[in-house]
Amino acid sequence: MWLTLGLMPFVSVLWMTRLCPAECKANLVSCRLWAEPQLPGLSMNGDFVIGGIFSIHYYMRSEQNTYTRRPLQPQCSGSMDFRELRFARAMEFTIHEINNRTDLLPGITLGYQIHDSCSAVPMAIKVAFQFANGVEPAFNDSDFCPKSAAAAVPALVGESASTPSISMARILGLFGIPQVSNYATCACLSDKRQYPAFFRTVPSDHHQAAALARMVKHFGWTWIGAVRSDSDYGNNGMATFLKAAQEEGICVEYSEAYYRTQPRSKLERVVNVIRRSTARVIVAFLASGDMKFLLEELAREPLPPLQWIGSETWIIETEFLRFNMCAGAVGFGIPRSVIPGFREFLLDLTPAQALKSSLLTEFWERSFSCSLKGQTGSTEGARECGGSEDIRALQNPYTDTSQLRVTNMVYKAMYAIAHAIHGVICNDTQCDKTTKFTPWQILDQLKRVNFTTKNGYRVTFDSNGDPAAVYELINWQVRGDGTIDFVTVGHYDSSKLRGQEFSINRPISWVGGQREVPVSVCSESCPPGTRKAVQKGKPVCCYDCIPCAEGEISNNTDSLNCVRCPLEFWPNEKRDICLPKPVEFLSWDDTLSIILTAFSVAGAFVAVCIAAIFYKHRTSPIVRANNSELSFLLLFSLTLCFLCSLTFIGRPSEWSCMLRHTAFGITFVLCISCVLGKTIVVLMAFRATLPGSNVMKWFGPPQQRLSVLVFTLIQVLICILWLTISPPFPFKNLKHYKEKIILECGLGSAIGFWAVLGYIGFLAFLCFVLAFLARKLPDNFNEAKFITFSMLIFCAVWITFIPAYVSSPGKFTVAVEIFAILASSFGLIICIFTPKCFVIVFRPEKNTKKHLMGKVPAKAL
Repeated sequence: MWLTLGLMPFVSVLWMTRLCPAECKANLVSCRLWAEPQLPGLSMNGDFVIGGIFSIHYYMRSEQNTYTRRPLQPQCSGSMDFRELRFARAMEFTIHEINNRTDLLPGITLGYQIHDSCSAVPMAIKVAFQFANGVEPAFNDSDFCPKSAAAAVPALVGESASTPSISMARILGLFGIPQVSNYATCACLSDKRQYPAFFRTVPSDHHQAAALARMVKHFGWTWIGAVRSDSDYGNNGMATFLKAAQEEGICVEYSEAYYRTQPRSKLERVVNVIRRSTARVIVAFLASGDMKFLLEELAREPLPPLQWIGSETWIIETEFLRFNMCAGAVGFGIPRSVIPGFREFLLDLTPAQALKSSLLTEFWERSFSCSLKGQTGSTEGARECGGSEDIRALQNPYTDTSQLRVTNMVYKAMYAIAHAIHGVICNDTQCDKTTKFTPWQILDQLKRVNFTTKNGYRVTFDSNGDPAAVYELINWQVRGDGTIDFVTVGHYDSSKLRGQEFSINRPISWVGGQREVPVSVCSESCPPGTRKAVQKGKPVCCYDCIPCAEGEISNNTDSLNCVRCPLEFWPNEKRDICLPKPVEFLSWDDTLSIILTAFSVAGAFVAVCIAAIFYKHRTSPIVRANNSELSFLLLFSLTLCFLCSLTFIGRPSEWSCMLRHTAFGITFVLCISCVLGKTIVVLMAFRATLPGSNVMKWFGPPQQRLSVLVFTLIQVLICILWLTISPPFPFKNLKHYKEKIILECGLGSAIGFWAVLGYIGFLAFLCFVLAFLARKLPDNFNEAKFITFSMLIFCAVWITFIPAYVSSPGKFTVAVEIFAILASSFGLIICIFTPKCFVIVFRPEKNTKKHLMGKVPAKAL
């Protein structure tokens, strides 16, 4: 086809060179081309004859060309499209209406020449040349162009189909003859560089394709099938739709093309693809003729329920309402209209009038299955029409004026041409039929027309020759009697603001009569808490739903990615929202805290009780023998040790973090210093019993107090340096646990922390060594043995504390430290003071100096 179109200008030049004299060759536009005998159609003479072309038949009869004789004239064949005949008669009606008006082209009579393109490009091209040459049925083979020949038509209405319109527009554009189409919707025709003389009263498919894609997206269909006419209309329209659908995130399972002249095997293949598909929504961008063949083939066998989405050509075709499989179909159609007087014009047809036109004769004979008198080639074997046929009783697309959608486009196109001619030859109310003008002048006037038709529709063209896009959303709904009818459920208006073009104002009846929107997806929507992962080798609409990774959420349906929660937040179980992480610390109402607090208080209470016992029996030998001053100081420090563990419980703050570590370090050094002092006293006491020894004068009570003070001050100095350089501080530990925050005290300086513990450990080890050396000294009550055992427990506790402290998670780190404090404190108080208290309370007879000196006979023991 494109090869033919490309060669046509060249061929026309050859014809003109052969048929026109030399003086005409310089002006190819003004020189008339050859003219074949006039084509069959509808005609009426007038001051200005307007051309018309419609696809009244589906096929063109073709014969083998032998190239040895002149080719036969192309003729139409096949069934007649009664709807297209109605379009042609609408042009007649409009011209008659214009001729009867006094405000538009007064005193001017418009005529018409209407032809049948047979829905074929060759016939459309032939008609285009005839309109360009003139309408006289004469073949000019002379060497001059006769001046008496009729002028070319000033403009024409048609064609209905896009492909023939494209062919005609390329030719007519060379001569500047305006072509106003009533139904050619291909977006390619908006290109003024290729089609400078093309106009249309029907919206471009650019708007329809965008509206269809937006509608498909609106109803949540992401997995669809697509079938189109294998023509300029279908291919260009579907390409525009697929591009818009891709931008909307819609996937197409298949995209098939079919044209009615293609082999039946191609149609069967398309039908099989539709039957096997998983998409439950199918977008059909087909011309009516192609759609008819497709539906008839699909109706041969039961078809799975499909939601049809139709283009404007077939969604308003009443002939297709008999296909129940399309019930619930939705699509955009040209708004319905009313043309006063048109129905009466259509029905005002008699056999005598029908005989004046071969098209009307064929219509009459096909409608009533009879043969008009005197017609050759009429319906073979049919009875002769008796004159009783009632056209008003007919029910076919010709007499159906309930919609008048495309018919109104013909009405508007004819009025646009009339207004353009009026603008050229008329001055206000005066028109001069003798005015000479060229088609280019009509073309220029068409660009400026802006009027309202008698039935209330605005007519104007943009810079591309297109009108504003206004559609009705048509739904095929089943009525109570089981028949299907067109119901307008919404609108689309491209002149409105973006996002407001599409509106639905009535309920839609979907496939199967259901009210819920059918589902057509390759994969179900991914709920919040998951993300989409495209399946390998499949379109993006086919995916798996992968749960969000740990610490991530998605709070929207069909999320492409999961979002990581902020550091102090964590996903809920569904992973669709970030919640603040729970803050964990050893709180006062924690069961573990209550237990540790009980032991802490109990330990302090025991220390106080022992101190009371010791104070009550301070004059007894066992108390005096154990250096009562250091014993009371040790009991005081142990009480502080028990109580300092309470500073580790509760929400960490800046002051509590500094207090807990320093209090622990200082009180324990005070405690160990007292034990160390008692150990040294034991060693010095027994050394003092040796002849000539005066050791005790070097370690008397003043020296003992001074040693405790010095040892303690060293720890105080370490703590002051720690707090000054890098003190402990509260911080949120986000690393140990992902799902919660551990609120703990940071060490600040790890060196300071381990220096405090190291100093305590050094004193404990020194005390243990000295006590171990004094364990075998003679005495009935050698305190060094108990100190040795207490230091053994103390060291064991704190040695095991180190790995336990490092490895314990969260709040248990603090619990381990408290446990170590309590365990070591209880070890000291039990090993050092329990034996003495037992003797004081339960064995007072042993609380004597003789017994302590070991001078009591063994049997007394």
